[in-house]
Amino acid sequence: MKKKTQLFKYLSADYIAANLAWFFFNIVRYYLMAQDSFSSLAGFIVYIHVMKGQIAIPFGWLILHYYSGYYNKTLGKSRLSEFFTTLATALTGSVVIFFCILLANLPPSIRIYYEQFSCLFLFSFLFTYIFRLFITAHAAKKIQNREWTVRALIIGTGEKAAQIKTLMEKPAVAMAYTVPACVDISSDLNRIIKTQDIEELIVALDSDDDNELLNLLYSLYQYNLPIKLPLSYSRLLTGGMKIRTITGFPLIDVTGNNFSEEGKNIKLTLDKLVSAAVLILLSPVYLYLAIRVKMDSKGPVFIKQERIGFHGKPFMIYKFRTMREDAEKDGPLLSSENDARITPFGQVMRKYRLDEFPQFWNVLKGDMSLVGPRPERKYYIDQIMKQAPYFYLLHNVRPGITSWGMVKFGYARNIAEMIERMQYDILYYENMSLMLDIKILIYSIKTVCTGKGI
Repeated sequence: MKKKTQLFKYLSADYIAANLAWFFFNIVRYYLMAQDSFSSLAGFIVYIHVMKGQIAIPFGWLILHYYSGYYNKTLGKSRLSEFFTTLATALTGSVVIFFCILLANLPPSIRIYYEQFSCLFLFSFLFTYIFRLFITAHAAKKIQNREWTVRALIIGTGEKAAQIKTLMEKPAVAMAYTVPACVDISSDLNRIIKTQDIEELIVALDSDDDNELLNLLYSLYQYNLPIKLPLSYSRLLTGGMKIRTITGFPLIDVTGNNFSEEGKNIKLTLDKLVSAAVLILLSPVYLYLAIRVKMDSKGPVFIKQERIGFHGKPFMIYKFRTMREDAEKDGPLLSSENDARITPFGQVMRKYRLDEFPQFWNVLKGDMSLVGPRPERKYYIDQIMKQAPYFYLLHNVRPGITSWGMVKFGYARNIAEMIERMQYDILYYENMSLMLDIKILIYSIKTVCTGKGI
């Protein structure tokens, strides 16, 4: 509830700030270049084009603030980060407005361009930042007074759990914590999380059994909550993990990575737009492939399999069928290049990765992304985890139609090759960025066009 309330405050404040900035900017604009065209300031302010801007531009600012990632985290904000995020967004928005709107009206002097831009930028930044600073400072006061706390459940009942509980309940600079309980791993976590309104999970087992810890971590993803570990468990992780220091006690956030907040929002939007465009524009191709699959062999056009996706949640993945209908009558079995189960047209589709095209529907639904780690079946994940337990890290992001592993390695024929391919996906996870996504997409398109899918 606190997060939703803060989000509403930030959204409202940004909307009001944008309205005020545009209103005062238009007052300046009138005296700079509109006095000769309007009999009064009031006449200019209620001019239809000015009023349209007064209504539309604040919503444009809200969209820009969303893509800056500012609304992703509403509590525990850094004042310094808030300053620079607001500054960068104000500058970006002012440039867009200047080139899209202001540049169309020729002023009597080039100097007026600079004056207009400077006023627009200053008003946009100052109003937005002052309102945000007030809201953030008020929240910080609530946190310092422990009126607002994050309710964290510690999973573990030994000495380590007691130590963390004591440290976490001391006053914290960034965020105060309340720990309702330390529970055993055999507890009914689902009931406790719901009844206690738990917001974070802290794993603190005294046991040195890595398999026990990893199996526990894997089971916790279903609750869609931040999961943190003491730094002593870092031996189980690869590089690039975020470390959060809470009351002097370092915790590893195993549900976060280094992908920027603005990058996450842009990536999600691009996923939706691109997948929708592909499904519409390539619908004739889908129809052709469906007819060819049906003519090629008996069986359904599409196959669906349960895969494990974001936060360890299962979902149904869709593909064009490339194998005989009875291909897995004896259970799950990985394919190879000369697999006799693959149909003639199936070979063609796999070569050009055309069998993956239905997964754009998975992307549109939100199960997958255009670029992300390869989603696997639980049958194979259970085997991979025994040899490469850090595989669970890949479930911190949505799986993708294509991945760094598919580009650099391709299809895997056995568990050893799946683990080898996974190394590329771990590398992707630790270095996620929009530029890396674009690079992988370019390589993927090259693979489709050259027929080097297998």
